[in-house]
Amino acid sequence: MTTAVTTLPNLTAGTWAIDPVHSAVAFSVRHLVVSKVRGTFDQFSGAITVAEDGTPTVTAEIAVDSIDTKNEQRDGHIKSADFFDSEQFPTATFTSTGLRSDGDDYILVGDFTLHGVTKSVELELEYNGVNPGMGQGTVAGFEAKTVLNRKDFGISIEMPLEGGGAVVGDKITITLEIEAVLQS
Repeated sequence: MTTAVTTLPNLTAGTWAIDPVHSAVAFSVRHLVVSKVRGTFDQFSGAITVAEDGTPTVTAEIAVDSIDTKNEQRDGHIKSADFFDSEQFPTATFTSTGLRSDGDDYILVGDFTLHGVTKSVELELEYNGVNPGMGQGTVAGFEAKTVLNRKDFGISIEMPLEGGGAVVGDKITITLEIEAVLQS
């Protein structure tokens, strides 16, 4: 059961910058019907801005040409106009619009823009709490996951297989591991 909330426990007012050294943006997509291709985006930034009343707002940006599937030829194809068209649309962005509880976890709602198309998305959010950190300042940890349909964002290349199915599936699972540092 989900309930509207506006705050996360112990997440104090201020700006919490995403630490890219201790965070990851990963994805997986069905490949040849029977397996998955996994990859990461290696360049991203963002922040959680917590208002005095405790209401958090999340903003993030991903450089889509920083994709890494451990295959240069595939990465080049994904960056091309067939998929991301990273020359015309170099970034994907997210801005939160709401937060609600979902049992012990949360649902983070926001506007996600990819390939020039903006859609409302929901991320299953696990809040791991706050820690004093190790000298760089107080840190907060989060894990989030969502499933997107690439066609909803205008990435509609069809690569059918002779025996049925497609080379690349439509559903993309995005997984985020985020550590954010409270800025002084």
